Amino acid sequence: MEWLEYLYHIATTYIDAWGYWGLIIGMALESACIPIPSEIILPYGGYMVSRGLLGYWPAVLAGTLGGAIGSSLAYWVGSVGGRPFVLKYGRYILVTPRDMQIADRWFTRYGHLVVFWARLLPVVRTFISLPAGISRMNFKRFLMYTILGSIPWSILFVYLGVKLGQNWDQVRKLFEEFDIIILSALVALVAIYIATKIRHSRSGPA
Repeated sequence: MEWLEYLYHIATTYIDAWGYWGLIIGMALESACIPIPSEIILPYGGYMVSRGLLGYWPAVLAGTLGGAIGSSLAYWVGSVGGRPFVLKYGRYILVTPRDMQIADRWFTRYGHLVVFWARLLPVVRTFISLPAGISRMNFKRFLMYTILGSIPWSILFVYLGVKLGQNWDQVRKLFEEFDIIILSALVALVAIYIATKIRHSRSGPA
């Protein structure tokens, strides 16, 4: 966990030095699949609000803007580079062109709901933009629901930082338990997917 502590130290140092810009950059990195949890960035911003160094709503806006920027970058990477990669090499990770077609249809129909609710879940919120880009979900729709999902998240965690003051890091310790639960669920889903694909490949063509 030392590398995580190092990332936390970097994040808080830059927020101290750059204020709102530090929040924007930190949230942009978190939403671009860089493992700097928003459960650290936003509460620390709230702590700075409690010290009178930042304003509450500007901090919320900075967090939301950073999330939108980072998510857009991850979407672009998925759309431009991720899709060709998956189509070419997906069979090595048990992803077929048919799977991609199903994912495309699924994101076309339900992508707005997936993106919105994913932005309200630890861990998942960090990576949802990549598959949305790979499936080439309508970008304007993607961005709108990314922002709508990011606003309540930013409001909540900046508020918690304000209320907890110098004990802002307790938010991270609390949500680490949720992270473990969600990670475990994701691992289980991946395991089920792999087992299903292997079973189908043995019984006939996918």
